[in-house]
Amino acid sequence: MMRPSMRKSNQMRHVSLETCVNKWAEGSCLIKMGGTQVLCTASIDMNQPVWKRIQNKTGGWVTAEYSMLPRANGTRKSRDSISKDNRSAEISRLIGRALRSVVDMDALGRHTITIDCDVIQADGGTRCASITGGFVALKMAVQWLIDNGRITRNPIREHVAAISAGLFNGELVLDLDYDEDCNAEMDANFVVSEHGQFIEVQSTGEQHPFTKDQLCTLMDMAANAARELIELQKQVL
Repeated sequence: MMRPSMRKSNQMRHVSLETCVNKWAEGSCLIKMGGTQVLCTASIDMNQPVWKRIQNKTGGWVTAEYSMLPRANGTRKSRDSISKDNRSAEISRLIGRALRSVVDMDALGRHTITIDCDVIQADGGTRCASITGGFVALKMAVQWLIDNGRITRNPIREHVAAISAGLFNGELVLDLDYDEDCNAEMDANFVVSEHGQFIEVQSTGEQHPFTKDQLCTLMDMAANAARELIELQKQVL
């Protein structure tokens, strides 16, 4: 079976990470995965979130916000509908969970880091690109805290990256683009740590149930892809 992009079943799209693309943010990264482009910025608040202060909790916090720009897709989406988009809220929570899983909140000190992921152009896999690029922005913001004497040790325990995969025309494939995602029989997203452990697995049988063996195969493909993405993160950092 030939994929629309002519890629092999286990082949990712071309990925690039460009840092320091925003002069104001403490960390920033523009990630491109094929036709998908996401601008990720990390902003530091020198205080804990209000809920932590109220509950007298120790340590800092990492959170995320995700949105698509009005013309990220084939048709324009109004800004009002973007602000009320339940999908964006769900993806924001996913990104936050993924990044917090590799951060020692006590070592982060009483700081809040917000990762904003704005999709400039969407061609499938935007949530995975946001996690992979968002980690780079987060790592840069943490380095800013260290360089400016705000914290004394690195709170990031390991890298994290994410990749999509699924069943398309009866074949298990990696890194779905828009054409594949729209017609996939099974759609999955994998968040993977630097040590090959899975942080989150989202998988749905879009047209029919899938098997345990199929899911395990996709997990192996995702783990291999995550290693490549993490190596790229390390290169740009």
